Amino acid sequence: MPDRNEEAALPAPNEKLARFEAAILPHLDAAYNLARWLTRHEQNAEDVVQEAYLRAYQYFDRFQGDTGRAWLLRIVRNTCYTWLDKNRPHQSAVPLNEAGLEIASKAFAPGTKPLVDVHREQLEQALAALSPDLREVVVLRELEQLSYKEIAAVADIPLGTVMSRLARGRQQLHDQLQQTTQAEQSEASPKQTANVPRTPGVSRSVP
Repeated sequence: MPDRNEEAALPAPNEKLARFEAAILPHLDAAYNLARWLTRHEQNAEDVVQEAYLRAYQYFDRFQGDTGRAWLLRIVRNTCYTWLDKNRPHQSAVPLNEAGLEIASKAFAPGTKPLVDVHREQLEQALAALSPDLREVVVLRELEQLSYKEIAAVADIPLGTVMSRLARGRQQLHDQLQQTTQAEQSEASPKQTANVPRTPGVSRSVP
């Protein structure tokens, strides 16, 4: 026969659901955003988020009242990588070293467009070119505005690794966006030259 004291210590289903909705549901957009950038497919991201929310609810009794967003995003991240391992070839991580920290302050120098102001199509292409381990820290920091400490908790990596990956990701993203911008400018230049009107009445023939 179950102990009544143990039963009393467990939250009632309705109470658990209410706490879950209050702490976790507000972060649905962030969860979907991370899943979409990692899976790079809207429907797959929705499936991953649904599974992640089911897992989050299942293990919500372990939630200690920390930041709900970071706790949820860690589950979403793990669910994404489980999905990727099953559905896509493994993509190896970029080797990391402390040299990446040296370019952290140079990746987005003054005068460079903020990430949120970059054209969405350009951003999609540049982020897609990053390896998943770099892409996730860039998304969590630049788009979701998580702190380094929160990113370390979500990705389950040391703080120094967060800084190194973020530095490399920012640098590669910056290079990709710069190449795209230069390519667009090169394509536009001949068209602009061809469309310059000639001055009326001026003959181009040699006397």
